[in-house]
Amino acid sequence: MERPDDRISSALRFTTELVAWVATPWALSAYSWLLAVLSVVVLIGLPAVFSTPGDKAQVIVPVPGAVTILLVLLQLAAATIAAWSAWPTYAAVLVSLLVAATLVTERPRWRWLLSTDRRTDEQRKGGAVAG
Repeated sequence: MERPDDRISSALRFTTELVAWVATPWALSAYSWLLAVLSVVVLIGLPAVFSTPGDKAQVIVPVPGAVTILLVLLQLAAATIAAWSAWPTYAAVLVSLLVAATLVTERPRWRWLLSTDRRTDEQRKGGAVAG
């Protein structure tokens, strides 16, 4: 199975991640600055360290596709919950629409991540291994 073209879903996913990175510490800062800082470390650090081979150019700790999907779901949940907790209703609605669009556009990538054959075009042609 070839990796799907995910330029649109990547842009939506990245935008949602940015929202999560801003909204989560914003929401948690009302309770504890330490929790706010820890949330950023978790939301940025986990996906930076753990990734599925073939999904990113640099893989530090390889994990199955299901783990990558769970990390994306963590970002989406954090963005949604934190936006509803810390921001005005109109902003939370916009974030919820962004998350819904991300969920829809991520489906082909998630199918690829869960497939047992995640080779890239270069690997099929016998070229360098991507990842």
